[in-house]
Amino acid sequence: MKKIALVTGGGSGIGQALAQRLAAEGHFVFLAGRNAQKLETTCALIGQAGGRAEALTADLADEASIRQLAAQIKARTPTLDVLVHSAGCFRMGTLESAHIADLDDLYQVNLRAPYLLTQLLYALLLKAAGQIVFINSTAILNPGANWGAYAATKAALRAMADSLRAEINPRGVRVLTVIPGRTDTPMQEQVHQLENRPYQADRLMRPDDVALMTMQALNLPPSAEVTEIVVRPAQKLS
Repeated sequence: MKKIALVTGGGSGIGQALAQRLAAEGHFVFLAGRNAQKLETTCALIGQAGGRAEALTADLADEASIRQLAAQIKARTPTLDVLVHSAGCFRMGTLESAHIADLDDLYQVNLRAPYLLTQLLYALLLKAAGQIVFINSTAILNPGANWGAYAATKAALRAMADSLRAEINPRGVRVLTVIPGRTDTPMQEQVHQLENRPYQADRLMRPDDVALMTMQALNLPPSAEVTEIVVRPAQKLS
């Protein structure tokens, strides 16, 4: 039976790289995100490499859209082998001056959406004895100035993943948190602009670096489990 994966944020960056890796290893991959054009581009790349994928447009800041996404998945497959939460939202600013709406946006996409989507697809993951991947950020390890709101939602995501693992691991589902440092993605370009920092792509990790490490953890036999991976660029930014 063909394995099934769902990757949020599959239109670019780490999500796209993971989707391609999963498809290359035989998974049928559902891609979810707001930008239909980017999702279709990923589908085309997967198809050109001999894999199979389907794009499902969803706004992860909207509960109704998340519920619709889950319903679409349930209508297409009775089980889910891999669920990857790669979609994310970034905002930056001091606690003194940042608008509270920024924190609300971060919470909706970075924490609430993975929580709800996992809850809605819980039964499918149990049937497959599947695996759940949360793409996090090294911002939780060293939250610098102006990163408080973003780092807080990502730290909460890590706590949620740890608790979920304790709940669902005895039932055969593995939970992995991946904590990448700065990676050459569209979001990282946005971060550099906000920091007024020149973009040095050659000093950043490639999305496929993170995808490769993640797949190695996912491919472990059932007798072992990697719970957390921290991977960072080999060179420091100047």
